[in-house]
Amino acid sequence: MFERKHQQIAPTKVFIRRMVGYFGIVILLVSSALFMGVAGYHWLGGLDWIDSLLNASMILGGMGPVNTLTSPAAKVFASGYALFSGLLFIAVMAIVFAPILHRMLHTFHVKD
Repeated sequence: MFERKHQQIAPTKVFIRRMVGYFGIVILLVSSALFMGVAGYHWLGGLDWIDSLLNASMILGGMGPVNTLTSPAAKVFASGYALFSGLLFIAVMAIVFAPILHRMLHTFHVKD
């Protein structure tokens, strides 16, 4: 996927295309996670769709919940979703920065 140590650095056009692909993966992951959160808050938390979207967005963004949840199932879902969101944030940062970090480190290995 990336260049090997003995290969030249990829041209800027290839790097930009690679970054666009990685951002596409990130957008797909975040929208899937948001959909899961909205569905969980709606069906388990008993919130309407717009409140479910607000709660899922706030948790996914690291801000915290907005509405109070009353059922035990909704509380368990919310705690699991919050943990999942924290791990997703780490994964998203790794996906976004992997090509950038690789390109930066690869410059040290390229022979002049």
